[in-house]
Amino acid sequence: MDTISRESNSSYLPVAAIIVGVIAIVLSVVALAKGSGVDQKIADAQAGQADRLAAMENEVRTAALAAEGASKTVTALQRATNEAFGNVSQAMGTLRDDIAKVQELATKPAPAATRTASGASATPAVAGPDEYVVKGGDTGVKIAAANGVSLADLLAVNPGVNWSRLAVGQKLKLPKK
Repeated sequence: MDTISRESNSSYLPVAAIIVGVIAIVLSVVALAKGSGVDQKIADAQAGQADRLAAMENEVRTAALAAEGASKTVTALQRATNEAFGNVSQAMGTLRDDIAKVQELATKPAPAATRTASGASATPAVAGPDEYVVKGGDTGVKIAAANGVSLADLLAVNPGVNWSRLAVGQKLKLPKK
């Protein structure tokens, strides 16, 4: 007879296999459900990353535009600064030339008597009564001492005179003694 027969075999092995199979099916369904939830979370995370990436791209574009604007501003400032330095340099050159002309005129001796168009002799300035004509090297102190007056009186009768820049031939008033 058969060694394995239904009547003689009281094994629970087939029942256990069915139970294990059912448990495996239940576990696979649970795993499938969890897996789809994970897939959804991954999809959500990828969408969030895409949004963040788009936001970062916008920030980079904005920063690039700001940098470009700053670069243009710096270039304009450099141009304006160079132009200003050029203007200052030109003005300083003009001033230097003017100062050289003034110094040249200051060092020239007073012109001697010259002839006018009519042929008459034009002579240098002559002092009238109570006047003094400045000569080269004169100062207020020298003029006061030479004319026997005090420096204070000499300054008082010549209020508009720049004593640090006396010009040869300039007429000064002398105080009464």
